[in-house]
Amino acid sequence: MATKNNFKKILITIGIIIVLNVVGHFVFKRFDLTADKRYTLSQTTLHIISQVKEPLYIDVFLEGDFPGEFKKLQTETQQLLEEFKTQNSNIIFQFVNPLEKEDQKDKTMQSFMERGLTPVNVTVSDKGQQTQEVVFPWAVATCGNRSVKVPLLKNMMGASTAQKVVISVQHLEYAFTNAINTVAKAKQKKVIILNGNGELQDKYIADFIKSVKENYFIAPFTLDSVAKMPNETLKHIKNYDLAIIAKPTEAFTDEEKQVLDQFVVNGGKTLWLLDQVNMEMDSLYNQSGANLAFPRDLNLNDMFFKYGVRIRPDLIFDLQNTPIALATGGQGSATQYTQYPWFYSPMIYPSQKTKNAIVSNLDGIKMEFVSPIETLKNTIKKTILLQSSQYSRLVGTPAEVNLKIVSQRPDSKDFTGSGNYPVAVLLEGQFHSVFENRVLPFQDATFKTKNKEGKMIIVSDGDVIKNQLDKNFQPLELGYDKWTNNLYANKEFMMNCVNYLLDDNGLINIRSKEVNLPILDKEKVYASYTNSQIITVAVPLVILVIFGILFTILRKRKYSK
Repeated sequence: MATKNNFKKILITIGIIIVLNVVGHFVFKRFDLTADKRYTLSQTTLHIISQVKEPLYIDVFLEGDFPGEFKKLQTETQQLLEEFKTQNSNIIFQFVNPLEKEDQKDKTMQSFMERGLTPVNVTVSDKGQQTQEVVFPWAVATCGNRSVKVPLLKNMMGASTAQKVVISVQHLEYAFTNAINTVAKAKQKKVIILNGNGELQDKYIADFIKSVKENYFIAPFTLDSVAKMPNETLKHIKNYDLAIIAKPTEAFTDEEKQVLDQFVVNGGKTLWLLDQVNMEMDSLYNQSGANLAFPRDLNLNDMFFKYGVRIRPDLIFDLQNTPIALATGGQGSATQYTQYPWFYSPMIYPSQKTKNAIVSNLDGIKMEFVSPIETLKNTIKKTILLQSSQYSRLVGTPAEVNLKIVSQRPDSKDFTGSGNYPVAVLLEGQFHSVFENRVLPFQDATFKTKNKEGKMIIVSDGDVIKNQLDKNFQPLELGYDKWTNNLYANKEFMMNCVNYLLDDNGLINIRSKEVNLPILDKEKVYASYTNSQIITVAVPLVILVIFGILFTILRKRKYSK
């Protein structure tokens, strides 16, 4: 009877298992039990993933023997991609060790670097012993004949590897979703780079243009034709979605302002990068090491005043700054360079109070001869994206700028009551025309005083978009300073600005995702290394032995009777 009941229970159990497997084949559900919901994909990500209609391959190069921090990054990347794959089987990924073949190691590293996949040299410390490991924190997403690089490790100056990994994990969903959106979706939005008013030459914004081209159509657009064909020029510019004005040095005519004004009023997005003070670093490299900084009149003050901002013709002098390299004498045949703090080149860190996705999780941004922006009251919503440090003050112009200030050591007490000057502002809303209730510079039958909702970003530094050139006059990566070998977050900031202004599916908002990863304290681990080994290895063995002895004794007592 007992055997029959046991057999019946076994059959019921097998039946339940079969039913659950059949149901599980048709019904799938994953549960995210993490406190920060790091494995719960945003609605934007889910929408973009659902649009992938053909195989999309992702090669992740985080495979091999590397430190624990990168193992954590590897694990988080794998779990995220697994979540992607469960949502759409067209997403196929694999982890590859690019340095697996020792005899081809140098050749592989060279080919990767030529593709822009730069490796990271990591020092691995284990109980006082240090070894060097090479890691490629990159992935490549490919769909059809389009492919895009995916950076997995965010560079943060002064941050430890563990801190970089935490920030990088927060960035993973955005990085992969943006890459998938880039390769799987055809370009739609159109961007123009304005010319005709002394803006930066293409070679100085080449890296920025190259990055924008991955997601958007981009082309130059000159305002020279406004003088002869203002209406035709206005009609043509309205076909574009975003206009970028990168460091103009010549004043805009009223006719040109009307064209730009109507572009804004009709919903066109604009990114203004302006120098309100005439001063360049190159002008200081003379015998005296000094030059005069004076206000620059671009004839835009009334336009910005109408929109709700004013750029003051002053310079920001900041104790939180980026260094410059100056020649300090020769040693043999080589000139020696020494780095000095340059107070007119603020290092701008996004404020923790600013929750906008444009500056979320950004590292320091380098600016040069930047001016303060004042916000004025009107119906336009204004968000301060970047501001100088609390240890900054204003220098009125005209004023002499001299390289000798590098020898100064200002006291932070002298900056009490000043600082935190806005240098980048986001404006959103329905803009009113600057020519409202004014005589128009040229007649326009389509002129409107207000029309569609719009967005613009104003940065009071034209050099924030400028890349340096190498010795062969080829453009370097935006944000890289070849004199100090520092890499700043200028490129990421500029791309975030473009993506925010053109984003119509909320992709940029994924950058605000917060992920809390527990990081081991290595010092505590080393201090309690022996105790940890006893707890994790010896104690379980002792418990197992005791259990075995007790089980044997009890078994003998039971069956000896």
